[in-house]
Amino acid sequence: MNYKFIEGGITAPQGFTAQGVCASVKPSNTTKRDLALIYCDSLCNAAAVYTKNLVKSDTIAVTKSHLSNGKAQAVIVNSGNANTCNADGIEKAQQMCEIAADVLGVSSDDVIVASTGVIGEVLPIEPIIKGAEAMRGKLSKEGGTNAAEAIMTTDTVKKEMAMEMTLGGKTVTIGGIAKGSGMIHINMGTMLSFVTTDAAVSPEMLESALREAVEDSYNMVSVDGDTSTNDTLAILASGKAGNPEITEKNDDYKTFVDGLTAAFRMIAKKLAADGEGATKLLVCNVKGAKTKCDAVKVSKSIICSSLLKAAMFGADANWGRVLCAIGYSGADVDVKKVDVSFNSAKGTIDVCKNGAGIPFSEEKAKEILLEKEINILVTLGDGTAEAEAYGCDLTYDYVKINGDYRT
Repeated sequence: MNYKFIEGGITAPQGFTAQGVCASVKPSNTTKRDLALIYCDSLCNAAAVYTKNLVKSDTIAVTKSHLSNGKAQAVIVNSGNANTCNADGIEKAQQMCEIAADVLGVSSDDVIVASTGVIGEVLPIEPIIKGAEAMRGKLSKEGGTNAAEAIMTTDTVKKEMAMEMTLGGKTVTIGGIAKGSGMIHINMGTMLSFVTTDAAVSPEMLESALREAVEDSYNMVSVDGDTSTNDTLAILASGKAGNPEITEKNDDYKTFVDGLTAAFRMIAKKLAADGEGATKLLVCNVKGAKTKCDAVKVSKSIICSSLLKAAMFGADANWGRVLCAIGYSGADVDVKKVDVSFNSAKGTIDVCKNGAGIPFSEEKAKEILLEKEINILVTLGDGTAEAEAYGCDLTYDYVKINGDYRT
């Protein structure tokens, strides 16, 4: 392992500061931080990946345009309103960039913009002007955690991370924040993540590294099966660590991708554990698949099963729902070879061998499944490929939260 996690978040790398304030984007929101700024004191190489939903926030179109040259220097993001499916969406997204540019003293074309919240409501620009002005001259290293709070919607906890690794003999740092609790079925979920690094990496290699890292991390998360309209994962690299710039897929590139993947996996688990109404993190580990594609299909099918998620909420070792999800996953599987076990801090219990039930203690199984983190272990017996997916249980509170989310 060529990396280690450290204390910190989005401002841990050299050159970056941030802040978050309450701008009252939603009129009823008078105390929650809902507007964030992230800034680097020099122009960065940058890249991003986005939702594959055909319905997209207009912030994505503006950000894509601004990143066409592989450069960015700042990020502005609001919560409380998704700026999606609005006639003036592009105009408002561009205005947000201009507002950030004025406060930070950068070009508006070098600003990444994102929004999250309710779809189909016109974004009020006046609170954003006021909120951004309140941050003028107040971005700091300590402000990163306020920025992490400002991008939350129904999240109950902030998602931050920082890590160090060695590239080209230099210590480099990666920092990041993310939000996401509902409408999470990431396919690049509402998921936003912003990452900073002081590593020197070309724009082309940054985008390549992002795409590789998300496949085994963010794209393996599902809370409710709904892919958001606003998913954006963006990275800015200041190059201030002084390592030789990564311009090809060499050993340093591989180390960078490995670190990004580990960092994203950590946040992916936080996203899943904080799913709307969730009481348990579910981790589905699939081994013995014919191909990586089959392993991914099986693990995500299991983690997405509403029946399986409900059983985990009730601490019911209903392994038949695991087999059912495998059967409709679309993967090439010999179901007569499938083994299933449940694991937690309370131990491991085998519940299925060679596609059939075996005797087990229901009392021991319930004890295992009452824990906050449950591992669903599946062995297919068809090959050597494996994958791991992240989800949560399905609770009464999920329906309560989403039954009146807009009103």
